[in-house]
Amino acid sequence: MFRPGRASPRCATMTGTEGHRSAWTDRGDTVQDLDLDGKVAVVTGGAAGIGRGIVEALLDEGCRVVVADIEAPVLDRSVQELADRGDVRGVVTDVSDDASVRALADLVFERYGACHVLWNNAGVTSGGGGNPWDQEANDWRWCFGVNVFGTANGVLAFVPRMIESGEPGVVVTTSSGDGGIAPVPYASVYASSKAAISCLTEALAHQFAAQGTNLRAAIFYPSGGLLETGLWEAQRNRPASLARQRPRPPAPGTTFAEFKEALAAAGRPTDTVDLAELGRFAVRGVKEGRFIVAHNLDRSARLLHARADAIGQGRLPPSALDALG
Repeated sequence: MFRPGRASPRCATMTGTEGHRSAWTDRGDTVQDLDLDGKVAVVTGGAAGIGRGIVEALLDEGCRVVVADIEAPVLDRSVQELADRGDVRGVVTDVSDDASVRALADLVFERYGACHVLWNNAGVTSGGGGNPWDQEANDWRWCFGVNVFGTANGVLAFVPRMIESGEPGVVVTTSSGDGGIAPVPYASVYASSKAAISCLTEALAHQFAAQGTNLRAAIFYPSGGLLETGLWEAQRNRPASLARQRPRPPAPGTTFAEFKEALAAAGRPTDTVDLAELGRFAVRGVKEGRFIVAHNLDRSARLLHARADAIGQGRLPPSALDALG
């Protein structure tokens, strides 16, 4: 397993794309399918949870997969367990550290010569929760460092070389409907981070098309039921330098068990999503050329229409909780 250091990577410059024929054929709101067999994919936060499901699905499609994750023991175990499913290797990476992500990109391009799928999947909660004014500066630094800067670092380290290669490819962001569609008010920092990366990915998609590159972008909103992932225990990877200075404030749904119990008490569904199947669903949507990959988009559309109506009238838009009714 590779463990990149902080050495300066070789310089990469973005070249013009004039004369490149787009690998994506317009098809209404989608583009032509991407053949993943033999392609190179990088998945951050891919050693467990949703990321692990995405990695498994990419391997099943014939991808050569580089799994980037900050938890070395979990990464080692996952790579060993997946070794018989295809070409998979692990690279210990801190996505919040631009040098670590550049070192990851160096290794990928030196070994494979290309990256066809960059899946910016790593994410954490803020660890504060509750009222926005109960959050601390370190909650913002940690959450945005991983979710926003982690995504930006992936774009900065990989995209210029992906464009320069001329190979068809896709940059996928694992975001969240909490922020990407509408915020959950008691998760204000997390929702803000997910809104930011959804906006970044949309800008990427427009610029990829406007500049005639062979790349496209996609947003994956994990959905379809309750998600029992490592996100609920993300504090285990929080750096000591970004620790909270005060005790964590009480917040609804602090743990997965509490969240599930609260939903049950309210008479709402508590079915848990199979993360392997969710990974297959996500990869299938990306292959089909969708920009938004998510379950229940009709409900999201209704909420967005209600938000647009409120904005048009200068009123406070409904939140994600209002949509649950």
